Amino acid sequence: MDKLIIKGGIPLQGEVRIAGAKNAALPILAATLLADSPMRVGNVPHLQDITTTMGLLGGMGATLVVDEKMGIEADTASITRFHAPYELVKTMRASILVLGPMLSRFGEAEVSLPGGCAIGSRPVNLHIDGLRAMGADISVENGYIRARAKRLRGRASSWIWSR
Repeated sequence: MDKLIIKGGIPLQGEVRIAGAKNAALPILAATLLADSPMRVGNVPHLQDITTTMGLLGGMGATLVVDEKMGIEADTASITRFHAPYELVKTMRASILVLGPMLSRFGEAEVSLPGGCAIGSRPVNLHIDGLRAMGADISVENGYIRARAKRLRGRASSWIWSR
């Protein structure tokens, strides 16, 4: 469509619902792993990657409640499993987003290398290098990133650019 012509001299009125962005919602949902009390995330788009992320969090022990407007309440206080299995996350690249929050809060994480990219590989080396720089012990074996840390320590971002 090149243009939209409106006739009639009557003011436009009504509402248009704009769904939230997947690339914002996925890291926010992963960040709920950092909280020990319920968190509410609103205006989440209804997409397969969101459903998969919810399944991942639920499989780890989180309680999730979705309302009719795609608001999600995530309670991660009952997390007991620190594993993101390949069978669940093979369809999405965003699985790597749970690695840092799990490691930070629980001191351990095991996350399958991400899949789901039709445009080529998406390296996770920046995630791994960044967490190592903050003190994590990380190995990659059999398709999984295994990480442990007693405590992560912040680092200046300059380390990344000097590599």
